[in-house]
Amino acid sequence: MLKTIKELWNYRAMIESLVKRELRGKYAASFLGFLWTFMNPLLQLVVYTIVFSVLFHNNIDRYYLYLFIGLVPWMYFSAVFTEGANCVVNQSNLVKRIQFPRMVLPISFSTSRFINMLLVFIVIFLVIIVTGWGINPIALLFLPIVFAVEYLLVTGIAMLVSCLTVYFRDLAYILGVISTLWMYATPLFYSPNIIPEAYRGYYNLNPMVSIITAFRDILYYKRIPALETLTLAIVLGLLILIIGTLLFNFLNRRFAEEL
Repeated sequence: MLKTIKELWNYRAMIESLVKRELRGKYAASFLGFLWTFMNPLLQLVVYTIVFSVLFHNNIDRYYLYLFIGLVPWMYFSAVFTEGANCVVNQSNLVKRIQFPRMVLPISFSTSRFINMLLVFIVIFLVIIVTGWGINPIALLFLPIVFAVEYLLVTGIAMLVSCLTVYFRDLAYILGVISTLWMYATPLFYSPNIIPEAYRGYYNLNPMVSIITAFRDILYYKRIPALETLTLAIVLGLLILIIGTLLFNFLNRRFAEEL
């Protein structure tokens, strides 16, 4: 593991270059360009708010804010889970011709989407300020921890799905269906309190449950996340990162042949 970290550090300039290229190229051909970074989550927010607040009534105060705080980290996770599956396959020419640590590819993809998420969080803060919802400065100190945990988790996911897709190309299509199911198994549109106590332990094994709960504790409920929530998020995030790293290192030996 230490060897991998040292190798990645030596290639940090390449990661930075790929991240910049990904950020510039994502909406390069569109009329609104980089504005879609903000427009996409806002449009989804409008649709989901209408569906789950107007058509399906709920008693959550300022539902749009509750939903927005959960939706933005979910969109980061979902984008990497589905689009990130092809981040190695799409760079097949690079993989075949140049010798470099292949792990650079999923890391740079996850990092570019992470930066997009951070930019959209600026909008969340603006909404909180404009609406007078308020912020707890002490709780806000825990926000970087939650950001870091989600980044580690999602980067681990990127490694898992990208290395497996090299060998099983159909996986990229299957992940879209899994992502939809995963979304409804995550407390985006509803409170996790509706889950029966008997199933709560299994439900909490979904790593996005503790991450979104922590984000909402800080920004919606204006309180310090429960130690149990943070601990579970950290453990699951690190576990998936380690599994993803080990599997990627094992499978990447034959990438050039498979591509």
